[in-house]
Amino acid sequence: MAWRIDEAVVRGELDNRVRGRVSGRIWFVGHTEPVVLKLTGNCWRDLAGRRLEFTNPAPQPCDLATLAAVQQGSVGDITASRKVKVPDIPLDEIGEYYAAKKPFPWHWGNALYLEWFSEGNGRVVIETATFDLNIVGEAAWEMTEAQEAEQRQANGTAMTGLMERLAGAANDASEGHEDTEWNEKPLTEEQAEQMQAQSDRLSDRIEARLKKEGTGADYEKILREEIERQHRERGEAEPTTEQLARNTEWIEEMNQAAEEELKNPDPELAAEQKTKHPVAQRAYELTLQLTGESEASDWVPDNTSDEHPAADLINAVMKAGAKLAGALNGEQWPPGVQFCASVIVRLKRARVYLDDALRATESCQEQKLISPQHLGPIVVELVDLAHDTDELIAELRAKLERGTD
Repeated sequence: MAWRIDEAVVRGELDNRVRGRVSGRIWFVGHTEPVVLKLTGNCWRDLAGRRLEFTNPAPQPCDLATLAAVQQGSVGDITASRKVKVPDIPLDEIGEYYAAKKPFPWHWGNALYLEWFSEGNGRVVIETATFDLNIVGEAAWEMTEAQEAEQRQANGTAMTGLMERLAGAANDASEGHEDTEWNEKPLTEEQAEQMQAQSDRLSDRIEARLKKEGTGADYEKILREEIERQHRERGEAEPTTEQLARNTEWIEEMNQAAEEELKNPDPELAAEQKTKHPVAQRAYELTLQLTGESEASDWVPDNTSDEHPAADLINAVMKAGAKLAGALNGEQWPPGVQFCASVIVRLKRARVYLDDALRATESCQEQKLISPQHLGPIVVELVDLAHDTDELIAELRAKLERGTD
C-alpha cells in the first residue's frame, strides 16, 4: 500500500537526465513551497534521460501534513507510457448505467505513474491519466531494453530499506530493551504501511525461493538467509554469532508454537475466528456467486489466462474478500486504537482490489463477456462494498486521530 497523492498535485517536474538520479519538485494545493525529490535509480525507458513537466487541471485539497518536504530515497516504477481505460463517468454512476443497460463511456489514456520509496513516508504513488504532460528538450541519454529490465528488477528491492528504524526498534524489544514510546504509542498509518511493505517483500522472496528450489527447499534456511539479506541491503553490519543463534532459537520456538497450536487449538480463539463482519461476509458471498455463475455460464473458457477480464474480475473480488476477512473477521469492532493502523492498511488493500474488480467489469461489458442482467447487480454490489470499506477506513482514522478507545 502507499500514499496516493495525485489529487492534491498542482504541478510538478521530474528530471532523470543524470544517470542513476531522479530529482524533481512537486507543488501541492495549499502549499507555497514544493516538495523536493532526491531519488536514486532511473525511470523507465520512456522517461529515462529526460525531463518531464506535468500539470493537474483539477487539483483537490488533501491532508499532506506529514508528507516530508524532502523526499529522499529510491525510485520505484516511473513512467508515462502505461495505457489505461479512462471512464468518462464518475464511479458512483456505474450502477445506473448498468441498470439502464447503457454501455460505459470511456477512452484510452496514457497514465502517468510515479512511484518512489522515501525514508520519511515509505511508498508514495502518483497515478493518473488526467494530467497534462510535457517532455522538455532532448534526451540526455537513452536506456536499452536490457537496462530497463535491470531497473525494474532493482525497483522490486527498493522497498527493503523502508523499515530500518522500525526493525531496529523491534530488535531492541526482542533483546529485552525498554522502549516506552514503542510499547505504548499506537502505530501511525504510515508506520503500519511500512511494516506491511517489508513483511510482503520478505514473504514474496521466500515464496519465490521455495518455488525455485522445489520439494527439497529448506524453509528455515531460506528464512534466515532472506532476513540476513535485508540487513545487508540496509547497510547493516553482519550479524554476530550470538545474534544468529538467537534468530535460530526464535525460528524454532515459532515452529514449536505453531505445531502446538495445531494439536491443541484454543477453543475461545477458534470461536472468535468464526465471527464474521457483515462487509467481509458480503464479499465472501459475492465471491461464491461469481464462481458459481462463471461455471454455469462459462464466462472463462478453459486454458484462459488470468488476464481474461472475467477471470480478472473473479480474482480481484476473491483477493478483496480475503483482505476484508483478514482485517475484520474474528475481531471486536471497532478494534482497539493500537490495532487501528494495521487494520486500515489491510482495508486499503481490499479497496484497491475492489477498484480492480470494477475496472474488470468495464472490460466484461465492452467485450460482452457477461450479460447486463448478471453484470449490473455485480457492479452495484462492488460499488456498495467499496463505499462501506471507505466508511470503515474513515471510522478507524478518526479513532486513531483521537488516540483513545
